[in-house]
Amino acid sequence: MKCPICSHSESKVVDSRTTKEGNSIRRRRECEKCAHRFTTYERAEVSWPLIVKKDGTRVDYLREKISIGIKKALEKRPVSAEDQEAIVDRVERYVLDSGEKEISTEAIGEKLMDELRDVDEVAYVRFASVYRSFGTLKDFEAELEKLEERSSSE
Repeated sequence: MKCPICSHSESKVVDSRTTKEGNSIRRRRECEKCAHRFTTYERAEVSWPLIVKKDGTRVDYLREKISIGIKKALEKRPVSAEDQEAIVDRVERYVLDSGEKEISTEAIGEKLMDELRDVDEVAYVRFASVYRSFGTLKDFEAELEKLEERSSSE
């Protein structure tokens, strides 16, 4: 594994543990040349379904896109990086468990919103406003009403 700082190809594993979800191994490494420490993740290689976008185009699944969306929604919110990673892991599990060769961005977006709603309501509204293209204050109000109804029925 190349060091992200000096590109030296030799590093040693300092610490290794499985993630909460148990589907990957987190390794802390130290570069043998510059002593910089960095983290890597090891995951089993799987065959991912194609993602069908709203315009009908098909693209490869990219974990980074989901991770970026989660991070933007949770920016400046009291949710740890570990919990954010767990959300991404659960969405990935959902995508894989679909068993389909293709899955729509709508299905993934709805799953993301479900996860965010359970973790942080502000992040949920942020994500929903972008995902559902809220254009007016009434759009926000309608979503907040749904959220309040859900909270009061629990």
